[in-house]
Amino acid sequence: MASKKKNYDSDISGAGEEKSKELLFYLLDAVDKVDLIEPSDIPDISLYMDQVTTYMDEHLKQSRRRDEDKILTKTMINNYAKNRLLPPPEKKKYTKEHIMLLILIYYFKGTLSLQDIQAVLKPIGEQYYHAQSGRSIGDLYAEIVRMNKDRRKGFREDVNDMVDTAADYFSDAKDEEREFLRVLAMINMLTYDVFVRRMLIEKLIDRYFNDERS
Repeated sequence: MASKKKNYDSDISGAGEEKSKELLFYLLDAVDKVDLIEPSDIPDISLYMDQVTTYMDEHLKQSRRRDEDKILTKTMINNYAKNRLLPPPEKKKYTKEHIMLLILIYYFKGTLSLQDIQAVLKPIGEQYYHAQSGRSIGDLYAEIVRMNKDRRKGFREDVNDMVDTAADYFSDAKDEEREFLRVLAMINMLTYDVFVRRMLIEKLIDRYFNDERS
């Protein structure tokens, strides 16, 4: 979606506009850090669990909220295998396909329940894990990475519009509360987007991935 209002990449003036520009760049920097690991950067050799957790912490650290947050732990991996989100390791080692699935789980779990993630990943594991012909998990993962890169371009424009649009609300606010109310407006808009998008995701899962639900 093209930006409907002013673009803060251009020269602007005024203290309020400067704060908006600073906020925009802060948010866009966060968007740019949300990125799946490139398929070529995933080791072709199988890894032990300790190596997997270290690898994930290193390559996905930019998406952590706090420096002390763990991307993946041994307990998480065991729970994923126990709940059939992940095929069992092979001789205590995890393949490149395992790591791709773990990366997808990491991003999915920010929005979906483990039950819903299992519903989506189960057919992927059954049809594409160690596939002898046709598409493989590697093929799916590479296309998902490409898809997310394309989505990020549009998302940057959406963030630009959101920062601008938020100024239209609480327009009668006093100077000392204007920035707070603008941030409040953005939090509400993003929360609404997440709520609706999650509802749509759940509708798709219920319709196409889970026969036990109506």
